[in-house]
Amino acid sequence: MRPKKTTTKSAASTTTKTATKSAGSTTKKTATKSAGSTTTKTAKKAAGSGGATQQKSAGFTADERAAMQERARELKAEARRAAGGKKSDDGESDVLAKIAAMTGSDKAMATRLHAIIRATAPGLSARTWYGMPAYAKDGKVVCFFQSAGKFKARYATLGFSDQAQLDDGVMWPTSFALKELNAAEEKRIVALVKKAVG
Repeated sequence: MRPKKTTTKSAASTTTKTATKSAGSTTKKTATKSAGSTTTKTAKKAAGSGGATQQKSAGFTADERAAMQERARELKAEARRAAGGKKSDDGESDVLAKIAAMTGSDKAMATRLHAIIRATAPGLSARTWYGMPAYAKDGKVVCFFQSAGKFKARYATLGFSDQAQLDDGVMWPTSFALKELNAAEEKRIVALVKKAVG
């Protein structure tokens, strides 16, 4: 009778160990899967959040988007004028409208610059460029005025494109900060415009 008891005990012990091992394995797998799922979701969320931040910081500002939209409208208007056989000087009214919409020192400087450039280089045609007053030769912008309010800068800018003949050795300026205009600045601008058009 004693051998039978030993066998029963052994079988029960084996069954218990197997069940415990199986339950432990299942619990471990479930815990691992749960932890892995949570980690993966957390990582994806973090990556997604970082990606959104990076995309946002690399985007254009509202002012920049507005300037690009204005440029698209300008190109359409130029195409219509070309199709209708109108002269590029028809952009004069667009420039005057942009200047009229400015305020304070921006408006005062833009008005004076327009007069100086038209008098100094009558061969340049007035037009808008990204919504800014600009002056072109043979359809290509030579110089432009960027108001301080355009991109909320602390000064306005008189800029020249690569069409301007301002070459001076191997390095020269192509844009000038403007906070106000007086006789000395106006004289310098006249000289720059004359050199720019060749």
